[in-house]
Amino acid sequence: MITARDDRRRTFETVPAGAEAVSWWGRAWVSALEEVSRDTARLGRGRTYAEEGHVDAVTVTPGRIVAYVRGSRPRPYRTELTLPTFADPEWNDLLESVAADPAALASLLEREVPQSLAGAVLPGAGELVPHCSCPDFGRPPCKHAAALCYRAARLLDEDPFVLLLLRGRGERELLDELTRRNAAHAAREQPDAAPGLPGVPARAALARTRLPLLPAPLPAPAAAGLPPAYPAAPDPLALDQLASDAAARALALLTTGEDPIAGLTLWQDAVRLASAHPTAGLTGAARTLYRDLARATGRSTTDLARAAAAWRQGGRAALAALEEPWDPPAGPFDRARPALLAAGQGSFRPDRNRLTIHARQLRLGREGLWYCYADRLGDQDWWPIGRPSTDPVSALLG
Repeated sequence: MITARDDRRRTFETVPAGAEAVSWWGRAWVSALEEVSRDTARLGRGRTYAEEGHVDAVTVTPGRIVAYVRGSRPRPYRTELTLPTFADPEWNDLLESVAADPAALASLLEREVPQSLAGAVLPGAGELVPHCSCPDFGRPPCKHAAALCYRAARLLDEDPFVLLLLRGRGERELLDELTRRNAAHAAREQPDAAPGLPGVPARAALARTRLPLLPAPLPAPAAAGLPPAYPAAPDPLALDQLASDAAARALALLTTGEDPIAGLTLWQDAVRLASAHPTAGLTGAARTLYRDLARATGRSTTDLARAAAAWRQGGRAALAALEEPWDPPAGPFDRARPALLAAGQGSFRPDRNRLTIHARQLRLGREGLWYCYADRLGDQDWWPIGRPSTDPVSALLG
C-alpha cells in the first residue's frame, strides 16, 4: 500500500523528449520563470541543455523540484526550483471547488489542469525561485536552472499532479479526498434519494437461522454410462476411451470418495486402462489401445495383458503380487502348506512368497491376501486366475 508519505516524493528517471511545453499549463510554468529573467541568451542555452539531455533524473517533493544538470565541467551541478506550498485552509478551498465542479473534477482525472484552477495552482509572479550550485552569480536563473525549468514543463505536460505535488499534496491522497468530498456533495444535492442497494441490519445479518435439511443424495448408478459418439473428432477412439475412463473415475469418486488413479505410476495407470478390456475376444479398438499403451510404457502387449489380468484380480495390490517377489515373515505363509496338504491339494514347494505345485501357484501379497496363478503353456508362464482370499485353499479353488 502507498502511504501519504510515499506519495509525496516522486523521481522521474526519464523525461519526455523536447524542450518546448505543449500544454497551456506547461507553457504557463515556463513563462513564470522567463518573467524573472530577461537574459534571452541564458534562457536559450538552458533550452539547448534541456533538448540535449543535460538534465538527469528529476525528483519532486512538496515545494521543491531538484535535478543534477551537466554543464561544461565534468561534475554536474545541483539545481532546484522552489515553489510555495499551500496551507491547509488553501487546500480546503481548492478541494471544495474541484469536488463541487464536475467539469473540473473530470479534467483533473483526465490529467489536465482545469482552467478554473489556473490562477490558484500555477506559479504567480516571483513564486518560482531557482537555485544552482554553479559559480554563475549573475541575476537568476542560470542556464542550468533554465534547463531544469524546461524539462519540468514537459513533466507537467504529461502529469499535472506533479504541479499539485509541488503545492504540497500527493496524487493518491488528493484523489481519495476528492472522492470523499464529491460523494458528500452528491448526498447533499439528493437528501431524499433512496439508497442504491437495500440495507440489512447487522443484528439481522448475524442472527442464527435454522436452514432446512438438504435433500438426500441420489443413489449412485450401478455402472458408468456409455459415452456418446464423436463422429467429427480427429481421433474418435481415443476420445471415446478418455470419456469412458472419466465416467469410471467419476463413479469411483462418487461411491468410494477416492480417486482410483491417485498416486499411480505410468505403468500402473496403463495397466488400469487396459484392465477394462479383457484379452479374450479383443475388438480392433481394444487391440489398438493395448498396442499404444504397451508402446508408451516400453513393455510388450503380453506383459500388459498379464498385468491387466492381475489388476482385474485385485487392483494395485494384485499387480504388486505379480511383479514384486518378497520374503514374508513367519505366520500365515508357514501355515499355508499344511492347510493345502490337509485339503488334498498336494505338497506345494515354497519360494519366497510363492507356493507352487505342477501348473498351479499361490502368491501371498503384502496385505495378507493369496492370489492364484496358472501355468498356461507348461513353461512357467504364470497367469493370474480366480479371486484373492485370506485362505490359501479358497484362493486355489476359487
